[in-house]
Amino acid sequence: EGGLNLKPMDAEQLRENAHKMVDFIADYYKNIETFPVLSQVEPGYLHKLLPDSAPTHPEPLQDVLDDVQAKILPGVTHWQSPDFFAYYPSNSSIAGFLGEMLSAGINMVGFSWITSPAATELEMIVLDWLARILKLPDEFLSTGQGGGVIQGTASEAVLVVLLAARDNVLRRVGKDALGKLVVYSSDQTHSALQKACQIVGIHPENCRVLKSDTHCDYALSPESVNEAISSDINAGLIPIFLCATVGTTSSTAVDPLLSLGKITKSYGVWLHVDAAYAGSACICPEYRHYIDGVEEADSFNMNAHKWLLTNFDCSALWVKDRSALIQALSTNPEFLKNKASQANMVVDYKDWQIPLGRRFRSLKLWMVLRLYGLDNLQSYIRNHIALAKHFEELIVQDPRFEVVSPRKFSLVCFRLLPPHKDDDSANKINHDLLDAVNSTGKIFISHTVLSGKYILRFAVGAPLTEERHIVSAWKVLQDEASALLSSL
Repeated sequence: EGGLNLKPMDAEQLRENAHKMVDFIADYYKNIETFPVLSQVEPGYLHKLLPDSAPTHPEPLQDVLDDVQAKILPGVTHWQSPDFFAYYPSNSSIAGFLGEMLSAGINMVGFSWITSPAATELEMIVLDWLARILKLPDEFLSTGQGGGVIQGTASEAVLVVLLAARDNVLRRVGKDALGKLVVYSSDQTHSALQKACQIVGIHPENCRVLKSDTHCDYALSPESVNEAISSDINAGLIPIFLCATVGTTSSTAVDPLLSLGKITKSYGVWLHVDAAYAGSACICPEYRHYIDGVEEADSFNMNAHKWLLTNFDCSALWVKDRSALIQALSTNPEFLKNKASQANMVVDYKDWQIPLGRRFRSLKLWMVLRLYGLDNLQSYIRNHIALAKHFEELIVQDPRFEVVSPRKFSLVCFRLLPPHKDDDSANKINHDLLDAVNSTGKIFISHTVLSGKYILRFAVGAPLTEERHIVSAWKVLQDEASALLSSL
């Protein structure tokens, strides 16, 4: 009666219960299309459904799974749904899930080489594999002065390289110069950079956010960067860091890496390339040109957990000079000292990241690369891009809509045109359309604002999305648009 009398870790109990859990997850995927994509619950809904205190005695697993089904899933927004087109995708896959499961099973904390040599060495190897697939310059490989490391997110990646850039400069000019350091980005750069600047202590007035516009499809203009840097130097300030983006969040704009790299190199400024979303597409030879110029960068980042079938979290960061990271982030307390580290024979990834502890994340990336292989991964990316192109063609055929910025990857930016051509009514009608569409529960999309225009974003990239989902999503959009226009 009641609970299982579960031991903390018993092989046979694990076998029995994990089978039930795998069945539960498999059924979830089988039925994922039956759920509203965007959770339709009200804030605070769960407090009414769950007790105020934890149980004193064990409860049966089946009771917990029944509660997940009845109480938790209604409060879940289904990122793996084939009808999820918001933000950017966050990919799951069978290979990623198996790697995650194995990592959870081994459950080690791999902060230094000695804490589990395989964890450090597999991470170095698998990031070298991925770097070669992306045709990154050799300086980013672990065989030289640089190397790769898995961070949790692109936000952590930009923070650690900004710290490295800051400390590089402060070692040269003295700690008191912190108030003079300047960081550059475009107005399309991810807000993670702003947070990184707050953490690193860059003064808010020294964060240069350069305006981008439609003329260059919202890419950063090298002229504006050059101008900003030289005027800051003339004012006695110290430029230290530029964040360039390949595939911006709003519209997948691509900054011109080669020209930007020449400028940063001439001023001794650290160039970081954030390709969190679009980096995955660059495994295909026909999209690799989007990161041409990466040889000029000091660091490069892409999220395998967005669009490369690797379950969250797995953000790959490469640096050309690992010593810059290590000098900014290393600690060497007595209780962590060991022969291999003292003799400088190994990499200790604790010195390449913010936390000490780290999970065995390279397992899932290794499994994804091995169980799918490069050919299948390339087809996977190409298929999503073809589906996005199909969606774009559907929009073009309907004169009530317009495509707002050129599609490069699998994101389509579009909007409904209002009967009165003024911006305010355009913004309002698209805002209303977004709400109406998401309230149906049939699909989930998100929005952005470009040059004051409220724009709808349709990002294709869920593992289960097929052409039929694109066609039915378009029908939902058309139906809700017709209803809105007829009510005007």
